[in-house]
Amino acid sequence: MVPLRCLYSYLHPLRSQGAMKSPATTPSIMRWGCQAQLHFAQALAVCSNPVVKELSLTPGEEKDPAWLEETDKKYKKCPPDAAQEALQVALDAGYRHFDCAYFYQNEATIGAAFEKMLGEGRLKRDELYVVSKLWNSFHAPQDVKPAFLKSLTMLKLDYLDLYLMHSPMGFLNINEELMPQKDGLLLQSDVDYVDTWRAMEKLVDEGLVKSVGVSNFNISQLERLLSVCRIKPAANQVELHPYLTQPKLVEYCRSKGIVLIAYSPFGCPAMPRPTGKNSPVPLLENPTVNEIAQKHGKTSAQVLIRFHLQRGIATIPKSITPSHIVENAEVYDFQLTHKEIQTLEGLNCNTRFIKWKLMGMDTHKHFPFGDQ
Repeated sequence: MVPLRCLYSYLHPLRSQGAMKSPATTPSIMRWGCQAQLHFAQALAVCSNPVVKELSLTPGEEKDPAWLEETDKKYKKCPPDAAQEALQVALDAGYRHFDCAYFYQNEATIGAAFEKMLGEGRLKRDELYVVSKLWNSFHAPQDVKPAFLKSLTMLKLDYLDLYLMHSPMGFLNINEELMPQKDGLLLQSDVDYVDTWRAMEKLVDEGLVKSVGVSNFNISQLERLLSVCRIKPAANQVELHPYLTQPKLVEYCRSKGIVLIAYSPFGCPAMPRPTGKNSPVPLLENPTVNEIAQKHGKTSAQVLIRFHLQRGIATIPKSITPSHIVENAEVYDFQLTHKEIQTLEGLNCNTRFIKWKLMGMDTHKHFPFGDQ
């Protein structure tokens, strides 16, 4: 088994050309994942979320028109031309790991960009590490492979490197709706994520995907999955940043050889900030983060990325801005001190920016955040 640190030490992103290994000889994320020291979370994920408005108007939560209006402004669909430009800038900057998902509703656009670049011979398929995710509406075992094939077709590829279960919670499959609802509540399914996982394992058996993993799983759910799985989850993608450090989950995944991938490493700056009395300042504006950044002659974003890498955690910063995409890769010429890491960890206040307690989702029997 390749040690976890290799995930972050195999490759500087600006030296990625020619470093990939053959698919036939590298079956696990611990080998395939080593190529992606920084994961380019396809920059359009937050720009093309089709259900933000739907998610913000839910029973049991305060309906904030200002929050809704601001969110609607910030989460506009990204034009295909901008998507292709972002992909090209990322590739030129050395990114090779592209984090996609059916839920983002833009895999066809990403696939068109892949097809163009591969067709022009600017890179080879085995130089890419492409990830997608099984959406909650397709947890029934008979729905897993068709959902996977739909993503694979849209991405214009003949295999994926990693396929994640987007969350442990299943929804009813009502005409393939993303968020099937009745009376403002999500229509939940009682499919066991273990059964979903077994269907995902078959995708590996068939050679359609190199590795499978999960997202938004808590420790007890991981323990249960590990006790029955045939193929161990290669990764767990969760929200992680100094306001939500999740030390127990980090240590657990490390002990089990499960790669942690941090989404929202900047604390979701595109999302309207919480307005509660004790709500923290935006993470990128935090004085402590800014002070550390100034000391190293870096930006706050670069410090936050470096924070994850030095904790042994992969990170997928999102950006549609070319200069930011390049900037996010320039994090290998400085080192945070042990004290600075501890200081950043000390900012933890268990603040989760991605909204989950929506439309009765927190009543789902597999809701993963019931203890927070």
